[in-house]
Amino acid sequence: MRTIINGKEYVFTYEVRDNSSIRQSFNELAKKIFGIDFEGWYQNGFWEEDYIPYALIDGDTVVSNISVNIIHTNYRNEKRLFIQLGTVMTDERYRNQGLSRWLIENILEEWKEKCDAFYLYANDKVLDFYPKFGFVKEQEYQASKMATPMKAKIRKLNMSSGEDRKLLHDKYDLSNPFSDLTMENNNGLIMFYCSQFMKENVYYIPQYDLAVVAEYDADKLICYDAFGNTNATLQEILSVMAKEDTKVSILGFTPKDKDDFTFKEVNVEDLTLFWLSEKENIFSNDTRIMFPLLSHA
Repeated sequence: MRTIINGKEYVFTYEVRDNSSIRQSFNELAKKIFGIDFEGWYQNGFWEEDYIPYALIDGDTVVSNISVNIIHTNYRNEKRLFIQLGTVMTDERYRNQGLSRWLIENILEEWKEKCDAFYLYANDKVLDFYPKFGFVKEQEYQASKMATPMKAKIRKLNMSSGEDRKLLHDKYDLSNPFSDLTMENNNGLIMFYCSQFMKENVYYIPQYDLAVVAEYDADKLICYDAFGNTNATLQEILSVMAKEDTKVSILGFTPKDKDDFTFKEVNVEDLTLFWLSEKENIFSNDTRIMFPLLSHA
């Protein structure tokens, strides 16, 4: 579709994934802005229909994009459909020309009545931009507790192995039994992380039949997520995943049982949470929640 923005003509499309030339240009812009490349994700079959770039093209070049991420969410045992905006990027030569505004307005018009909520994580340089569209800042809180290491057999999964990827998929489909706010039915986004940036951080605990995504930072265990049906407690999982020198266990999700956890504000550069004020706001009734870190798109 052709459109005029500030007197200049662009082609607008959301059919990026299956058009090789547009996808290549989209990837080039993503590498230039964020240093990331979606091509391997696509070639491995992980780019699913829940990730939809909305792109503006000048000639044969993608110059601006905002992606719609359809996030199927379960919050306190109630299913919801959230829209997360991500991969917000404009080529430096095309900035301050109204392209992002045009994309946001069109995305809101198309999706606002189809979902329960709209949110995004903003770059610190544009915190005054999103309130123009009705977005307000919200504060997330991250849970942590002292570690109590316990020995058990743990196997690191090989994300190059089809068998191990299937194991992760199967456990992911069972969701996180310890989380109060889960992302579901989005294997594509999980594999965006686990097949690339976090491919060395995926584990399986045979004793509990549970897949865990975790990493170690000095004396800290960061448990990003855990998937599967298990009779184990979260404390047992954290203890098994902790190393002998682990002092603190930090969660990358919101625990159902908040007792014994300490909660701290999440303040990370370029990850300010904005929420569309006219939609349902789960943060207005609960001050100790955060979206799963592996749901960030």
